[in-house]
Amino acid sequence: MPDKRPRSYRGPRFKPLRRAVKIPVWGDLGIRLGLALFLIFIVIMVHWWDREGLVDNLDGEVSFLDVIYFTMISITTTGFGDIAPISDRARLVEAVIVTPIRFAVFFIFVGTAYNFIIKRSWEKWRMARIQEQLSDHIVVLGYGISGSESVTELIERGTDPSCIVVIDPSEERLADAEALGCNIMAADATRDTTLKAVRISEAQNVLVSAGRDDTSILIVLTVRALAPNVPISVVVRADDNESLARQAGANNVINPVRFTGLLLAGSAKGEHIAEYLADLASVSGRVQLVEREVTEEECGCAIGDLTTGGRGLRVYRNGRAIGFWEDECQNLQKGDIIVEIIATPNGEKKGDGHVADDRKRAEA
Repeated sequence: MPDKRPRSYRGPRFKPLRRAVKIPVWGDLGIRLGLALFLIFIVIMVHWWDREGLVDNLDGEVSFLDVIYFTMISITTTGFGDIAPISDRARLVEAVIVTPIRFAVFFIFVGTAYNFIIKRSWEKWRMARIQEQLSDHIVVLGYGISGSESVTELIERGTDPSCIVVIDPSEERLADAEALGCNIMAADATRDTTLKAVRISEAQNVLVSAGRDDTSILIVLTVRALAPNVPISVVVRADDNESLARQAGANNVINPVRFTGLLLAGSAKGEHIAEYLADLASVSGRVQLVEREVTEEECGCAIGDLTTGGRGLRVYRNGRAIGFWEDECQNLQKGDIIVEIIATPNGEKKGDGHVADDRKRAEA
């Protein structure tokens, strides 16, 4: 009989979800400490300049060391009384200059305590709540060359970085994703516990690029077991593994080696073909290739009469691809998926949400 007991793993399973802060911890601490020391230095110089208005009740002489001592007990409001201001000018300096600086230093230290104890504890708690409530997010499993390029392209297409979760075992690579504003987690994406922690079943899409075909296919199997209905895109480099990736549950299988070969072959037939294909694939070009669902206004229309003004290329209906030249494309139906080319003059970025944006502008 197979052992149905839950598996246990040695060591930490994953580090909690986190997101970049605007200023690093040590940078923030250094700024605050430097500002406090600068203000204290100003008070020392003021006291040294006005030392004639101070009296030392012990020996009657105010040295530079006495000035430093008096400044520190004055800033900290200790006030032993052994050194005191006696002239009107010295008392005015204490009231007008030293007292505001004393409050400023006090607030700096209070703010530092708040920032490093209360605020960061709150941020950790907040990220834990975000992690528990993740939904309709994009999960990127593997942040190598392909994964990093996909995240950059998603952000350029208008995706909020806070809606992207990146998982990779390398802290060095994750630092780049964190700098973009993405949620990151240092973990092994083949583990059920890791994927459950980012609520993989509630994700909008899952992008897999582990760097090795066997690892990527194992990740796809794990994701599909936990999230039967979530679309999965995976990068594989060997032709033989494409069918395995589809059998594992991937909806889209991308072979960068094959795509590179297509670009090379296209360039042999024309110097501008490869450039145009790259233009289509990126949101920053003059044209953009977009996949979307047909709108209610477009039902019954031909693929050449799209409300967006784009050029329709293909319709997916009931799992079948229909070319723009076929008769079925002359009568669009509800539920059809359209692949179209949208003009983005001068590299203007319209993003994947251009259909909804255009509709809102039309209603306004």
